[in-house]
Amino acid sequence: MRTLNIVSVCGSGTVTSSMIANKVKDLLEDNGFNAKTVEVNPGGVDGVLSSGTFDMIVHTSPLISTYEIPTINAVGFLTGMGEEEFIEELLETAKDLVG
Repeated sequence: MRTLNIVSVCGSGTVTSSMIANKVKDLLEDNGFNAKTVEVNPGGVDGVLSSGTFDMIVHTSPLISTYEIPTINAVGFLTGMGEEEFIEELLETAKDLVG
């Protein structure tokens, strides 16, 4: 199965983005998807996207630009409020990307 490459974004690009990235990776793997993640702050998104092929962005901080790949607001996954909606959108997006 194809591996989904995901950019995880938070304000500093360290703690929160790493936590979300690990939770996203675990959730996707529990649902039959392979995933790799890269963690950055909003200012680092363009550089990361230009350095490789990525399938989606999950973010807890506002993004600086709009992007050609799906972007999913992950605040609900962090706070628990709106978590089910985030999970549903993440899994649906993963299914659409894998085909």
